[in-house]
Amino acid sequence: MSSSSSSSTKTLGIGIIGFGTFAQFLAKRMVNQGHALSATSRSDYSLLSSQLGIKFFREIDNFMDEDHDVILICTSILSLSEVLKSVPIHRLKKPTLFSEVLSVKEHPKEVLLELLPEDFDVLCTHPMFGPGSGKNGWNDLPVVYDKVRIRNQDVCSRFLQIFQNEGCRMVEMSCEEHDKLAARSQFLTRTVARVLSEMEIESTSMDTKGFQNLVQLKETLVTDSFDLYSGLFVHNRFAKQELKNLELALETVKQKLLTTMDDTL
Repeated sequence: MSSSSSSSTKTLGIGIIGFGTFAQFLAKRMVNQGHALSATSRSDYSLLSSQLGIKFFREIDNFMDEDHDVILICTSILSLSEVLKSVPIHRLKKPTLFSEVLSVKEHPKEVLLELLPEDFDVLCTHPMFGPGSGKNGWNDLPVVYDKVRIRNQDVCSRFLQIFQNEGCRMVEMSCEEHDKLAARSQFLTRTVARVLSEMEIESTSMDTKGFQNLVQLKETLVTDSFDLYSGLFVHNRFAKQELKNLELALETVKQKLLTTMDDTL
């Protein structure tokens, strides 16, 4: 663990709301760094949590009674607002840092600021990797973050240090700028993958390298849940323009081809 500052060596009490695959992936590294974790989720992950050294609570009231420095929300984009409204925040023993790891940023920022008490800190983060791309380590993988409302700099720094300790490339960026860039880098990429899936493209005996790349794109991204994909559209205000741009670009290419055909006949 890095010893760049005394705060980086202190462990945190981290509570995770939503303990699906991505939350489990993050939690393993957090536990390895010595942090005390607890989790709650709609599904029962008691056995897995016990194996990882994590306290698991079926009842959220009992979960909230733990001594948390950080509450990390790992729900889906579409369910964030409903989940946070159901959290009995009044049971927390002290003002707490709330963070989240959703693939959009303006939406969780707005929800957290609306529903949390003003003395609670808000840190929006997006680790730009997952169990697949991060299975061999997180070194040089980007983590985008925005210190939306931070009073307790020590806790915030120690939480971000978790990713720094793993060698992540830390990118501080506003939630708005993140969504503007992600509308193209994430939503557009996944849209192309889903179009290719609808076309049912498959490898052939005469694939070019370019076609192999298209097949790989389809196979890699179409496994993501439709909830994730639709969340990238519904809750990123820049995604709608990217979809429109794609449609216009496809129509432009089509018209150029038809014009060329007419000219040669």
